[in-house]
Amino acid sequence: MVSSTKLKWKTDLDKQVIIQNFEKRGWIKAQGEGFVDDWNIYWANVWTVKQIFNPETGHRLGEFQLLNHFPNHYELTRKDLMCKNIKRYRKDMEKENNQIAEKDEQGNYVYMDIIPNTYILPGDYTIFVEEFRRNPNIMWIMKPSSKAQGKGIFLVNKLNQLKKWATSSKLPFQTLSLKEAYVISRYVENPLLIGGKKFDLRIYVLVTSYRPLKVYLYSLGFARFCNEKYTPDIAELDNMFIHLTNVAVQKNSEDYNEKHGSKWSIQNLRFYLEQVRGKAASDKCFEEINNIIYISLKSVQSVIINDKHCFECYGYDILIDGNLKPWLLEVNASPSLTTTTEVDRILKMNLLNDVFNIVVPPDWMDENSKHGANMCKEKQVGYFTVIIDESTNDPSDKNKKGLKKGPTALWR
Repeated sequence: MVSSTKLKWKTDLDKQVIIQNFEKRGWIKAQGEGFVDDWNIYWANVWTVKQIFNPETGHRLGEFQLLNHFPNHYELTRKDLMCKNIKRYRKDMEKENNQIAEKDEQGNYVYMDIIPNTYILPGDYTIFVEEFRRNPNIMWIMKPSSKAQGKGIFLVNKLNQLKKWATSSKLPFQTLSLKEAYVISRYVENPLLIGGKKFDLRIYVLVTSYRPLKVYLYSLGFARFCNEKYTPDIAELDNMFIHLTNVAVQKNSEDYNEKHGSKWSIQNLRFYLEQVRGKAASDKCFEEINNIIYISLKSVQSVIINDKHCFECYGYDILIDGNLKPWLLEVNASPSLTTTTEVDRILKMNLLNDVFNIVVPPDWMDENSKHGANMCKEKQVGYFTVIIDESTNDPSDKNKKGLKKGPTALWR
């Protein structure tokens, strides 16, 4: 057995929480440029991962190497592909008459209604126009498929806004390439407000295998608040301090609080909801969040390349509406590891520490072990808890509808 202290690490991200986690374990920094090096664990950006798995490079990962992204992670983390995969999964489940695709009397999915009504532009432009004309008073939100941190997002309440956007971008819908695709989603105009302000949730989810699917949920997520009070007033349509919760946007507001970063812990949010809406309603909301995680990952299970050397820590962004219904906004492949407050630093240090404890257990380099990112047998590691494990046949893992039961204690 090779001691885990001999592990060599590499990263192309200048983030202290990554480097400090590696160093405190006594691991050694791999030397040299590029990715063809003597490293065991590489916390890489998505561009590097693309190069590593590019067939033209002829590179193959070694037995004792781990990487923090799956080869085609974008099937879940590109907004347009996430939408396509969820819609395809719905149809597949309907064809199979799977109870997970059950609908209510109004024709809405009971379990699979997890994303707002969404269209992909330019392909769905004609269909979107028809929908817009049927419901002209609805607000929509336009997002570039591949960008993050609130970049390129704007609200739409008139069709001519799209035409002006295409003209000003010099990108007519007919010539938009896949890389330039946008999604346009129905804007959730009745968000749950606290103190009059809109917020969303950042939840961390670790996947160590897609086939069989194995998923860990991190209990220390947080709520991100806007700095200005919410209003659906058209006059404030362009005020992103009201509509977008991204820290990259909100930190530019005059009202941004650098001490707490306009964030609440999930635990504090849960306590608030129990006091204001009751425990049963709060429990149901968080069980539905677990359901969102389950359905979104199942929707890409068949298309993700399941390389045993890979794992992924996703950042789920979820909005709760005034009825305590959660909506999936997007899934981030590279959730921010920038620390804006001391609480933020501690959370992200603990997050990565727990990730490494899972993907690199003590016997990871044992020559007699079965190697890969999915070696950990523990159900609970730090603040991570297994919520899906298809490698077991334990019937208690799923309820009769085929959905993961979300133990609400995970969030405490």
